[in-house]
Amino acid sequence: MVNEIGLEKSNRSEKYCSLLRLKISPERIHFLKFILEGYDGMALLSTKDPGQGLVEVRYPVEIESELKDLLQSIKRQLIKNTQKDIRL
Repeated sequence: MVNEIGLEKSNRSEKYCSLLRLKISPERIHFLKFILEGYDGMALLSTKDPGQGLVEVRYPVEIESELKDLLQSIKRQLIKNTQKDIRL
């Protein structure tokens, strides 16, 4: 499943963790990493292609709702200002 900013949920069924693939503005990767580190144990961020802004977020399945709420609240800070309508 992919949306306008490239959010993709893995179809793999992992027992304890889920995976989100995001495409964000490359210059905002550090910002997202900083935010996620502030929520101790919420998620781990891995950069897959820094030039394209491709990252993966691994998180416990139990906190999926909280993570999506957080991403929703900062989505405008993760993308270029030219993109107005983004859905997670």
